[in-house]
Amino acid sequence: MSLSTSPRLIKGGLIVLAPGGGAVRNIITLQYNSDQLQMSYAVQGVGGDGGGERAQPFRLKGPAVETIKLEAEIDATDQLAFPNENPVVTASGIVPQLAVLEALINPSVSELLTVAAQAAGGTLEILPPEAPLVLFVWGKNRVAPVRVSEISVTEEAFDPALNPIRAKVSLGLRVMTTDDLGFTHRGGTMFLSYLRNREALAQSAGRAALSALGLSSLP
Repeated sequence: MSLSTSPRLIKGGLIVLAPGGGAVRNIITLQYNSDQLQMSYAVQGVGGDGGGERAQPFRLKGPAVETIKLEAEIDATDQLAFPNENPVVTASGIVPQLAVLEALINPSVSELLTVAAQAAGGTLEILPPEAPLVLFVWGKNRVAPVRVSEISVTEEAFDPALNPIRAKVSLGLRVMTTDDLGFTHRGGTMFLSYLRNREALAQSAGRAALSALGLSSLP
């Protein structure tokens, strides 16, 4: 028996918690980790624009709005090679996996019926139910509360019953901050942990010397 020296690859994915950050409802792992992540940051700041008698110092008024985009692949080819061991995939292809992702952006039927019953009962103000809290996990250094803002699915192959057996899924995620959730919501405390961890990582990177920029001192 030979021992593999390859490191065990940790999968990225999503953790779905009950609304408010309660019990774990589901854990969604990526079948194949995305080859790339695209992150963008919209700065929330005031000042620094000039005008009036003098420019005002630039100030950060809140956490940057961070968005994450990634592509995932779902492929049932390997499972279909062993139909007796994978009856769900054999019967439905990857439709169940796609349905799990779709559930992230749709209220449940029971929630919709509850809202309809409240409307029929004459309730004047109906608040939509709070959505589950979703965490994006990409290794232990990146665990952040997110809102799924976009899902795009491209089905690429089908079985004889027209069930998709291979697809590419594009996910758009927006990191939820304390501006969105507050400081007492569990998602807000998770964001603070996420931000605190990023600060610690920044500290561990160290800093370059002025001489690396061709300076001996500041002007």
